Amino acid sequence: MSVRREKKSRSLRGWRTHSWGRVGQHRRSGRKGGRGKAGLHKHKWSWVVKYQPDYFGKRGFTRHPSITPIPKTINVGEVNERVKEWLAEGKVTKEGNAYLVDLPSLGYSKLLGRGEVTLPLIIKVLSATKSAISKVEEAGGKVEVVGGSR
Repeated sequence: MSVRREKKSRSLRGWRTHSWGRVGQHRRSGRKGGRGKAGLHKHKWSWVVKYQPDYFGKRGFTRHPSITPIPKTINVGEVNERVKEWLAEGKVTKEGNAYLVDLPSLGYSKLLGRGEVTLPLIIKVLSATKSAISKVEEAGGKVEVVGGSR
């Protein structure tokens, strides 16, 4: 069975106020208690308690950027490319057919696994990723993790 009366919104098209009284009523944000987050500590507090109880306050802490350690990293592909250059400068030594690379003395603290390794490298480093270690070992070298963390 259908409803035989017209909707209020249809009957009020073309009228200014749509039965909200004066033109200014129901127009701006005064009808909803302010714009945005206005009133969340006052007249909208019961809404905050019910729907967003964790909105106010802090959780945990943030370390200052000056004390956050940022490791200086290098990829195995770049080590492979620059090992001859470092050998000429005396920063890398050669033991047998392998190149001994001490990354902390070069200013790097972490070895990453991007790139290809074609030379046998013995790399000393503070930390390294699993992919970097496997790529160096596949090329006939090894990675000595001095810092104890991987």
